[in-house]
Amino acid sequence: MTHASPAPSPVAPGPNPNPNPSPSPNSGPHPLLSQLLSQVATALGRPVPACWVRALHAVPRDLFLPGRVWLRDGAGGYVACDRGAEPVRWAEAAYGDVPVVTQIVEDDDGFQEPTSSASAPSTVLRMLEDAALADGHRVLEIGTGTGFHAALLAHRLGSGNVVSIEVDPTLAEAARTMLEAAGYAPAVVTGDGAHGHAAAAPYDRLISTCSVRSVPAVWLAQTAPGARLVVPWSTSWITYGTLVLTRHPDATATGRFAGYGSYMVMRGRRATADLDRDLLRMGQRPMHSDTALSPWAVAGGSLDAQFAIGLRVPDVWHSWDTGTGSGTDTGTGTGSDTNTDTDAGALADMRPVHTRLWLADDAATSWAAVDYDGRQTATYHVRQHGPRRLWDEIEAAHRQWIHAGEPEIARHGLTVTTEGQRLHIDDALPHSNASTTSTITTNPDRTNSTSAPLTASEGR
Repeated sequence: MTHASPAPSPVAPGPNPNPNPSPSPNSGPHPLLSQLLSQVATALGRPVPACWVRALHAVPRDLFLPGRVWLRDGAGGYVACDRGAEPVRWAEAAYGDVPVVTQIVEDDDGFQEPTSSASAPSTVLRMLEDAALADGHRVLEIGTGTGFHAALLAHRLGSGNVVSIEVDPTLAEAARTMLEAAGYAPAVVTGDGAHGHAAAAPYDRLISTCSVRSVPAVWLAQTAPGARLVVPWSTSWITYGTLVLTRHPDATATGRFAGYGSYMVMRGRRATADLDRDLLRMGQRPMHSDTALSPWAVAGGSLDAQFAIGLRVPDVWHSWDTGTGSGTDTGTGTGSDTNTDTDAGALADMRPVHTRLWLADDAATSWAAVDYDGRQTATYHVRQHGPRRLWDEIEAAHRQWIHAGEPEIARHGLTVTTEGQRLHIDDALPHSNASTTSTITTNPDRTNSTSAPLTASEGR
């Protein structure tokens, strides 16, 4: 039931805690490189462009990975993999089209949160292709990480045309070391990527390797007219999608989302609210109701639906709980039912249920729970507590998405101005000839709250 935990210190901070060095970049391509290229081509649905084949031959991915990495354990967590102890497994991860966690934090309860990773190579190449790089372009990279992405940029454009900024001093220093070992020397700056790097502006391209919930104004200020920005996107509901913007002479930018990329949220912009610690209290009496909208319709397998919900209600998060007990909920819906068998049952007037979808806002003022009793799917029991009715907001956002024709991620566009951000569907973008047929706002049922950061126009 935890949304996010306080950030303790990383458990493996060193740039390369394993003493076994990576092969020299001059020793020839890794034996598994051909396998990686094949996997990337499959993911892209087309051959890898020749310029990036050359770059992947020249930039060995394993050189940029620490000796200890973390891989998915198949149960929602991560397991450490040391190069010295498991060289074959480590190498397969280094040359597989998979993300590899390179830094992780663990709280006192054992909850693991990755804080840095090497992205899947196919996702990296999608971003580089969306950047539409050309000779002579000057690029600002937000989030150096391992340095692998910066090395690919330096190979394509020359080290002198690449500036990369990294907020973590340890990661920044490790990346400088690995870049030098690979024969590249882009400028690696230690600092907050949200502020960009004005000293070397303006840039022709800006590529972020961390996700954001809004485009910092300084990114537009530090890019030249005609510049392209490639920015992974995040909302509290889902971290998914990549925004590709074009910067206009009037310092505005317009662009569209692409349906790929799930990047870690920029440091310092991650929500830290915790359901147990910050929201649920003994004696709370939530409002009860029933809904016909399945919780899986808004938080299940449809990335398009989740993306749409996140854009329209950007400050509400969710988590699934399948461990609330084997019993079924027999709440009366009057707001007075209690369960004294366990603390968990008494807490916030909750009873055991088959499956529960929790919702909460980033400000930790309101929560909701939607229960599946394990017997029927015609209706689901809802509890809502606090000044906001979060499930009502989610239902309204889902109705808007349905009414708009269930647009997929790629049909969503965004305009960024000094006044804020504006969401569009299909061709209803400024700097185009399309017209807007209707206007909506995010958080359509939201009350007692500040104004939403996005407005939206849905053109059909």
